[in-house]
Amino acid sequence: MDVNLLFKIAAVGILVTVIGQVLKHSGREEHAFLVSLGGLIIVLFWIVPYIYSLFEEIRDLFSL
Repeated sequence: MDVNLLFKIAAVGILVTVIGQVLKHSGREEHAFLVSLGGLIIVLFWIVPYIYSLFEEIRDLFSL
């Protein structure tokens, strides 16, 4: 796993938190929820290939 990926995830987390707080204080809780959901989906798209390769390595290790 690349260190840049960790920095990207942290940046998305910070941005989602700031935007979510601004939206919540302005009375747009629905938009804040959508922003946090979008951030989660973006991070999941980055993480899923690593999880897949982890399961592949485990399967190869135990020869399943």
